[in-house]
Amino acid sequence: MTDARFEDGAEAPLALIAADADDLAVMSALLQDAVLPVSDMRYVAKRREFGLLLNRFRWEDRAAAERAGRAYERVRCLLVFRDVTAVRSQGILQQEGDMILSLLSIGFVAGEDGTGRVILTLAGDGAVELEVEALNATARDVTRPYVAPSRKMPDHGA
Repeated sequence: MTDARFEDGAEAPLALIAADADDLAVMSALLQDAVLPVSDMRYVAKRREFGLLLNRFRWEDRAAAERAGRAYERVRCLLVFRDVTAVRSQGILQQEGDMILSLLSIGFVAGEDGTGRVILTLAGDGAVELEVEALNATARDVTRPYVAPSRKMPDHGA
């Protein structure tokens, strides 16, 4: 019997859970530069859930795409926050459902007894703030990867 190698693992869809700020930092890094229209963002107060259907850049596949000389990929990813008690936004016009948003980062500001605020920072000075009773987020790829329409890696112009 031989030891397993990393290369033996089959690539699988992303499936993450964030229950604390460290978990959320990992999730934020993998979701950086995801894009979505305003219409793919929804708060269901009765269920206390806020969800976003993102077009996620596959950062974890970047090096493999470059080595193989193939196009970069994106994948549809469902990001859901539970235990949400309030949602506020800035720089987002809900009536402009076709307006494209670009996610830069997700942060958490802890409050008392596990409560806090999740802050989704968007390009162009946009932001969404979620009041939560506890940090409870999931991110899950829901489609197969597809060629990024721009065929380019996101660039923040250093």
